[in-house]
Amino acid sequence: MVEVRWTLQAAQDLESIVKFIARDSSHYARLFAVDTFRAIDRITLFPESGRIVPEIGDPVIREAIIGSYRLVYRLKDKCVEILTVFHGARQFDPSRLT
Repeated sequence: MVEVRWTLQAAQDLESIVKFIARDSSHYARLFAVDTFRAIDRITLFPESGRIVPEIGDPVIREAIIGSYRLVYRLKDKCVEILTVFHGARQFDPSRLT
C-alpha cells in the first residue's frame, strides 16, 4: 500500500463537486464522495491500475474514472499524489497540474 497525498487543487475540486451535487441531492453527493475514496483505496493497492491520461501520454500520470468524473493522479516513489478531479465532459487542461 502506498501513501496518498492530495494537492490543494484536488481537494478543492472534490469539495466543489460534492457541493454542486448536494444542491440537488445530499444523498448522491455523499455517494460520490464515498465512491471517490473507494477508488483512491484501490489506487493505493494497485497504483498502476489507472489508465495513462491520454492527453499527456506519460505513464506516471494516470486516472481513475468515477462515474462521469476523472480523478487524475501522479505516481511518485511510494506515493500517489492526487492532482485533480473534474467532470469528463470538460476539456482537460494539463497546465492545471501542479
